[in-house]
Amino acid sequence: MNINLSRLFNIVTFEIVRLFKTKRGLLALLAFAAIWFIILYYFVGSASAIVTSNSFESMAKQLFGALGLSALLDWPVAEYAIYWLVAIYFFPSFALLVCSDQICSDKQRGTLRFITLRTTRAELVLGRFLGQLLIMSILILLTAIATTILASLRDITLLTDSIMLGIQLCLQLIIVVAPFIALMSLLNTFVTSARLAIVVATLFFALGPLFVVFIEYQFGQNFYLNLIFPGGQISSVLSQSSDIASQYFLPLLQTAVLLIGSHLMMKRASL
Repeated sequence: MNINLSRLFNIVTFEIVRLFKTKRGLLALLAFAAIWFIILYYFVGSASAIVTSNSFESMAKQLFGALGLSALLDWPVAEYAIYWLVAIYFFPSFALLVCSDQICSDKQRGTLRFITLRTTRAELVLGRFLGQLLIMSILILLTAIATTILASLRDITLLTDSIMLGIQLCLQLIIVVAPFIALMSLLNTFVTSARLAIVVATLFFALGPLFVVFIEYQFGQNFYLNLIFPGGQISSVLSQSSDIASQYFLPLLQTAVLLIGSHLMMKRASL
């Protein structure tokens, strides 16, 4: 599979430009900004008082002990404990919405055939995925910077710890989000609209586990089919309960498999 880096860069760049030039992209950014303003102002900003309160510690041990939330209370920056709880679930869900239109709109407009005259299908799939991953990475980084600023305003001595913890959590979030973007890349190869891609993804996560349970019950054997669902490792990632290699090997593997599947589907797709 021959990949031209120049064409790949142009596709990635176009994804960034398209975000700021389309109504749908601007609305998504506006919604993102509004949601995170509320989260940062009302929750992350008051994290120190929340995390250090006896009532919160008691609630954490009772309700979130299974997630290992008590370990987060030992983090040097209280703001990041609250940030992590929100971000680990928010960004994968947000990625499904924002990254739902990677190829669909080109299919509807009939421009996909024109685009593939100037680039290969593999470059198109990979370039659109990398573009969306870059967008999500920028958004994750912006929220981490805002959290670092909030922590530093409360206590300037936390600046170094905030920066180091922010970098670590950003990298972890990017890896967690990657298979969700790759899943939308795969869905875009055979659905006809972004709205339909979101519906199919919702059904995949809602009904897929039930179907897996039914199959394993019928055969009386564990086939480990749950590994096909992105996000299955989020609970261990949230609690930081195991080493980083074991936490992030699965999402990286899922991303690679989904992108290979997207390429194979795209090769056989009628334009």
